Formats: sequence, structure tokens, C-alpha cells
Amino acid sequence: MTAYPFALAISAVVVLLLLWLLRSRRLKEKYAGLWIVLALAVVVLGVFPDLAGWLARLVGVQTPINLVFLLGFVAVLAVCIQLSAELSRAEESSRTLAEEIALLGLRVERVEQAPARASDGAQDADDTTS
Repeated sequence: MTAYPFALAISAVVVLLLLWLLRSRRLKEKYAGLWIVLALAVVVLGVFPDLAGWLARLVGVQTPINLVFLLGFVAVLAVCIQLSAELSRAEESSRTLAEEIALLGLRVERVEQAPARASDGAQDADDTTS
């Protein structure tokens, strides 16, 4: 038995899992795109196993599995870079929101203290007139 049917089965399970995660809104489309492309690439290589050998010869890699590992490493690297960029954006957004909340809290505090100051000023004015 070859590994191709196993790879096809795993790819089918991954695609179904991705679709379920997308439908249940646990995964956004922008993150699922790369995973679906990878799963479909494994399906294509499973259906056409000679394609891996042809691509390896075309690129100059001695064995097809080395090319598969290289492409897998590049895919994981791309995911890490994408997630790092998204984390940086989320961190910046979180910092901006925290600053805005602090400023709004300061404004609320000033507004709440303004009537007290105005009533103190009115009492001081009443005291001076009497």
C-alpha cells in the first residue's frame, strides 16, 4: 500500500475540518485560504503522484520528498509571518483602544467634577453677597 491514499484521506479530513471551522465562524476566511490551498495541493499530488517527481526534477531537487518538505516548511513559515503580522495589528489596535478609553475616562471624570465645582462657586458667591 502506498502513502498516496492515506495522504488523500488526510487532506479530505483537513478540508472538511476547515469548512466546518469556517461555517461555525471559528476561523476567518483570510486564515483558511492558505490551508485550503495546501490541502488541495496534497490532493493533486495524491491523484497525480508523478507530478511530485516532475516538479522535483524541474526545481533541481534530488528526491521528491525533499521538495515536499521544503514546500511544507515554506508554508509553515508563511503562516507564522501572517500570524505575526496579524498579532502586531491586534496589539496596536489594543494599545490605541486602551489610550482612547483612558482619555474618555479622564473626560468623564472632569464632567462629573464640573457640577461640583460650579455648585461650590455658586455657594462662594452667595457667601460673599450675604
